[in-house]
Amino acid sequence: MENTPVSFQSGLTLKSFIIAFLLIPITVAWIIQLEVVRHTFPTLVHPLSHVIFTLLWLVLIGWIFGKISPKLGLSQQELLTIYFMLCIVSTLCSYDCMEIFVPIMAHAFRFASPENEWRQLFWRQLPEWLTIHDEKAVTALYEGGSSLYIERYLKAWLGPAVAWMAFIFAWMVVLLCINALLRIQWIERERLTYPLTQLPLEMTNPRLGFFRNRLMWLGFGIAALISIVNLLHSINPIVPYIPVKRQSISHYFTTRPWNGMGGVLVAFYPFAIGIGFLIPLDLLFSCWAFFWIYKIELMIGSIMGWRGLPRFPYPAEQAFGVYMGLLGFVLWTGRSHIKGLVRHLFSSRASPDSIGILATRDPSQLDDSGEPMPYRLAFAGIFIGLIFLMVFSYKAGMSLWVIPIFFTIYFLLSVMVTRLRAELGFLVHGLKFISPHNMIVVGVGTWRLNTSTLTVFSLYMFFNRANWANPMPEQLEALKISERRQINPRHTAVAILLATVIGSGVTFWLLLDIYYRHGAESGYFDPAVLGFGRDVYVQLENWLNSPKEPDRPALAFMGGGLVFTVLLMFLRARFLWWPLHPLGYATAQSWGMANLWCCLFVAWVCKAIILRYSGFNTYRRAIPFFLGLALGDYILGSLWSILDIPTTISLYLFFP
Repeated sequence: MENTPVSFQSGLTLKSFIIAFLLIPITVAWIIQLEVVRHTFPTLVHPLSHVIFTLLWLVLIGWIFGKISPKLGLSQQELLTIYFMLCIVSTLCSYDCMEIFVPIMAHAFRFASPENEWRQLFWRQLPEWLTIHDEKAVTALYEGGSSLYIERYLKAWLGPAVAWMAFIFAWMVVLLCINALLRIQWIERERLTYPLTQLPLEMTNPRLGFFRNRLMWLGFGIAALISIVNLLHSINPIVPYIPVKRQSISHYFTTRPWNGMGGVLVAFYPFAIGIGFLIPLDLLFSCWAFFWIYKIELMIGSIMGWRGLPRFPYPAEQAFGVYMGLLGFVLWTGRSHIKGLVRHLFSSRASPDSIGILATRDPSQLDDSGEPMPYRLAFAGIFIGLIFLMVFSYKAGMSLWVIPIFFTIYFLLSVMVTRLRAELGFLVHGLKFISPHNMIVVGVGTWRLNTSTLTVFSLYMFFNRANWANPMPEQLEALKISERRQINPRHTAVAILLATVIGSGVTFWLLLDIYYRHGAESGYFDPAVLGFGRDVYVQLENWLNSPKEPDRPALAFMGGGLVFTVLLMFLRARFLWWPLHPLGYATAQSWGMANLWCCLFVAWVCKAIILRYSGFNTYRRAIPFFLGLALGDYILGSLWSILDIPTTISLYLFFP
C-alpha cells in the first residue's frame, strides 16, 4: 500500500505574519513587566500561559470577524502559526535567556571594586565587541532617568547587540536543523505523545467543539472560582484563601531521620493537575515515585553520614548521567533512521517515494519533500551554524579544545530536554547545575581552563543557565502541531526563524529602553535584576580565586546515574509491567518536581481510577474537564497579571 501524499495548508500568510509582528512587542513588554519588574515567571511553565491567553482572544476575535466575512477570519493554521511564533519569542525573552543577558554585558564594569578585584581578575578577558565598556552608557543603564536614544548609548550597544543577535540566530538555526532531522522519527515513527500541544490544538479546532463541551466549562469554572477567591484574599485577607499554591510540610519532619529529606512542598495547582492528566500513566507514576526515592536517598545519606561528602547525593551529576543514558537509548531506538539519514546525505539523489520514512519498505529510504527543510540543507545548516558558533567562541576567548566539548554537551542536553517535553510533557523542566560549563568543570576542574575560557563560560550563561525556557522543545512542538493540522512544515521553519530575528531585536530594544528610563538600581525593578549579573561574576571570581581539581565523587555519581538508567531501560524492555521510567529519575531533583510532584500525584490518581474502573472511552471524555482546569487557571491568572501592571497592589499569581 502506497503512502498518500499530504496536502499542506499555509499557516504563514500575510495576515498571520502581520498579527504576529504586532503582537511580538506586546508579548515582550508583558513578559518584561512580569519577570523583570515583578519577579514572576510565566516563561517557566509550559504551555506558556500568556500565549494561551493571547490565543484565546485571537480565536474569539477571529470567530467574530469570520462571521462577518470568511476572508476576515483566521484559519486554524494561521492561529497556530501565530501561537508558536509567540512561543519562540517568549523563550528568547525569558528569565532563562535574554533577560539575564543585558545585565551580564554591563555588570562587571559597574560593580568592579578594589575588594573584589574584578578589574585585575578578568576585565582584560571580557571581549570589547561583546560587552559594554563605555562608562557613561553603563552608568545611565543602572541609574536611569535617561534615554536609550542618545547617540553615544546607541553606538555603545549597537555592535554588541548585532554580534549577539547573530549568535542567537546561528544557535536557533542549529536547533531547528536538528529538529528537522529528528521530526519524522519522534513524531511519525515513535509517535511520542506531546501532551503540551493538546490545549492549543483543541482551542483552535474550527468546529469549536472544545468550547461547547460542558465538562470543559465545569473544569474552567472550578479553576476560575479558585482564582477569583484567592484574588479577593490577596486584596482583603478577610476573604478565605483556597490553599492550592505550594506550602511546606517540612515541619512534620523535624526529627531524625526524617529531617534528612530536606524541604517538602505540597501544591494543588489546577493548571498542573489539568495538563498532568495528559501525561502517560507510567510516566506520571515515575515522576512522583522518583521524587520520593530521591528524598529517601537524602535521608539514607543523612543516616549513614554520607552527607559529609560535598553536595551529596550529587543530584545534578546523577541527572546528567541519566540524560546521557537516555540519549544512548534514543539513538539506539532511532538507529535505522540515523542510518537512513547518512545514506541520504551521501546518496547521488533523493528517494522519489512519498513523504517520510516508508512504512512498507526499507525504513532507511527517506524522502524529505514534506520535511521542514531538505535533509542536506539541515546537515549544512548544522555544519555552518556550528562553525559560526565555534569561530565566535574562539574569537571571544574560549580555548579551542574546549569549544567542541562545550557545544556537544549543550546540544545533546537540548535534545534530551526536547525528548523530555515530547515524551513526558513535564510542565517545568529545569536543568540548573547541569549546564555544559558545570559538567566541564566537574570533569577537568578549573585549573586546566584559562581565564578567558572561564570568562566566556560566564557570558554564555544567558542561554544555558537552567534550560527552563530552552527553545528547542518549542520548535519541535511547532513541527508536531504542523503535522497534526497539515501546516506546510517549510512555512513553519520560516516562521520560527522570522520569530527569532524579530523577537531577539525587539527584546534587546525594549529591555534597554526600560533600563535607561528607570535604571537597574533605581528600585523600580525586582532586586533579582542585579542578581543576574552578580551570580555570574561571583562564580567567575570563585573559579579564578579558588581553582578546582576534577570532582571524582561527582563523576562517580554521574556514572551511577548512567548505569541505573541502563538498568531501568532493560527492566522496561524485559517486563512490560515495570512501571518506572528513567525520565522520572532525571527530573526527581529538579525545582519543577519539588513544586509539582503533588499535582502530578493527584493527576495520576484521577487517571488511574478512570482507566481502571471506567475504561479508555471515559478517559477520553474526561480530557476536556482537565484541559478546562488548565485553561481557567491560565486565563484568570493572566488577566490578574495584566491588572497588576498599572496598579500598586500585588494581585494573586497562579504560579509559583
